[in-house]
Amino acid sequence: MLATIGRTPLVELSSLVPGAAFNVFAKVERFNPGGSIKDRSALSMLNGALRDGRVVPGRSVVVESSSGNLAVGLAQICRNLGLRFICVVDGKTTGVNLAILRAFGAEVEVITERDELTGEYLPVRLRRVRELVEEIPDAFWPNQYANPLNPLAHETTMSEIAEALDGRVDYLFASVSTFGTLRGCADHIRREGLNTHVIAVDALGSAIFGLESTRRLIPGHGASVVPPLLDSSAAGEVIHVTDLDCVVACRQLIDREAVLAGGSSGATVAALLKYADRVPAGANCVLIFPDGGDRYLDTIYSDSWVHENFGEIAHLWKG
Repeated sequence: MLATIGRTPLVELSSLVPGAAFNVFAKVERFNPGGSIKDRSALSMLNGALRDGRVVPGRSVVVESSSGNLAVGLAQICRNLGLRFICVVDGKTTGVNLAILRAFGAEVEVITERDELTGEYLPVRLRRVRELVEEIPDAFWPNQYANPLNPLAHETTMSEIAEALDGRVDYLFASVSTFGTLRGCADHIRREGLNTHVIAVDALGSAIFGLESTRRLIPGHGASVVPPLLDSSAAGEVIHVTDLDCVVACRQLIDREAVLAGGSSGATVAALLKYADRVPAGANCVLIFPDGGDRYLDTIYSDSWVHENFGEIAHLWKG
C-alpha cells in the first residue's frame, strides 16, 4: 500500500475559468492511499527516522501535531509498520478525519483550548506535543513544521508535474501551512532551472507572511505561527484568500468541473480566479489540490454550515 504513494494524476480543468486563453491543470493528491498530499511528507519523515535508527518498530512511539491530513498519513504508515501513534489535533479537525484516525488505531488528543495570544489552536497543540515527547520513553516527533524531509518529499511532487507537461509549467499555485509543499516544489524548480512563477496561496488571518493571526474556520492552509521551514524567496508572489473565498471556489469547482476538493484546494482556485487577468494566453497554470472534499461534507459542502457562518451566499457560485 505504501508503494502507491505519489504518481498522482495531473488533470486538465478546461471549464474552471470561463473564456480563459490559458490552460489550467490540477495535481490531484487525493489519490494517495491516505487521501492527501501529506502521505508524501509522512512517508519521507518516517523513512528517514527508520534509516537513522531514531524509530524502531515495536518500541518507538510517534507523536505529532496535525489538523488532519498528516495525521491520517502517519496513522496508516504507523499501523503498517507496527508503531504506536499519538496525534494531537484540535477543534477544527473534521469528524471524518477523527473517525479515520481511530479506525487506524491512532491515539487521538483533541485540543479545545485556544492560545490566548493568537486565538488559534496550533501553539497549544505544539506545547502538548512537547510535553508528550518529554513524558513518553522512545517518543519520536517527526515535526512537520521543521523537518527538512517534509519539503524534500515534494521535490518529487514537482518533478511529476514537470514531467507531465514536458517542463512547461508557467505558473504554480500552492497553498501554504508548514511550507513543506511549496518549498519542495520551489527547490526542484530552482535546481532544474524551470521557468515557473511560484504563487503562494495563504489564508487571510495567517501569520506566515507577516499578517496578524486571526481566527479561521477552514483547516489545511495558513498558520498562526511562522513555520521554521519558511523560505520567503521560494514564492514569487503571495495571494491571501478568505474562508469565504475558499467555500465559494470549492462550490464553483463542483459546478464547473464536477471535482469535489478540500478547502486548501479551493484556496488555490480562488487565487487563480483573482490572478486570471494577469495570465498570458497559452500559459500552463498548475494548481496543487492537497486533498479531496469528502472530509469537508459537514462544513464546506453543508448548506446549513455555510449559511450559519456566511449567510445566504449561494448566488456567488450559481449561474
